[in-house]
Amino acid sequence: MKKSTIKIQDKVISVKLSRDDNDYISLTDMAKFKNNMFTSIVISNWLSTKYTIQFIGSWEQMHNQNFNAMEFNSIKNMAGTNGFILSSSRWIAKTGAIGIRSVPGRYGGGTFAHRDIAFEFATWLSPEFKLYLIKEFQRLKTEENKHLLLGWDVKRMLTKINYRIHADAIKEHLIPERVSGAETNIIYASEGDVLNKALFGLTAKEWRDKHPKLAGNIRDYADVTQLVCLANLENLNAEYIRAGLPQKDRLIKLNQSAIAQMKSLIGNASIKKLQ
Repeated sequence: MKKSTIKIQDKVISVKLSRDDNDYISLTDMAKFKNNMFTSIVISNWLSTKYTIQFIGSWEQMHNQNFNAMEFNSIKNMAGTNGFILSSSRWIAKTGAIGIRSVPGRYGGGTFAHRDIAFEFATWLSPEFKLYLIKEFQRLKTEENKHLLLGWDVKRMLTKINYRIHADAIKEHLIPERVSGAETNIIYASEGDVLNKALFGLTAKEWRDKHPKLAGNIRDYADVTQLVCLANLENLNAEYIRAGLPQKDRLIKLNQSAIAQMKSLIGNASIKKLQ
């Protein structure tokens, strides 16, 4: 997740953005709109209402297959009784909730909630505050999407630069005479998976089986560092193919190179400029 912030009036609110729109917003920062000193009490007061419990419980049942429905029903039945107080930590511990998260740390920590739930909290705080929150959040998402599109073009270009070198080596040294188009595709895919396995530890099919709900392929979700490494591996594999190395030997050597390169590339200042 990428950390960011939005500002509403004089309050700075932390946001954690994800590629799959599974974004989280700081309830702790939002609660300062009502009480700057006792944010945990503000959150607990909101969580303790019957409507809130019904809403977040319904959200969990829609999005969390491991949600403890029995504990949820028990909490829901207690809501509204004298002395009933529900904290975020108790809600998470009892039900296994994922819509609300407790993030440790003095700076950047606190209680975060999925944006669906955060918008409900904003309604409870103030309708006016909710409108500003939605407006600023949408602005942030628009800017982030523009940034991702630019970064996407840069990242994909890194691998396309060396694709032709890799493809030519496969064509010249691995594809037999008079092979069918389907068989040619199998050979190209096989060599693509040599690179995938060396760098990501998974073939394209293994990644799809592991992430059935994600669109695209394993390389679409790679970061800049991985794609720079992938471009280098394409060059290396092309040379190994021309040298006549068997695929299993190339995989071992490419994996060793991937490990060494990732260690060198992570934290590289020039790489960070592409992100």
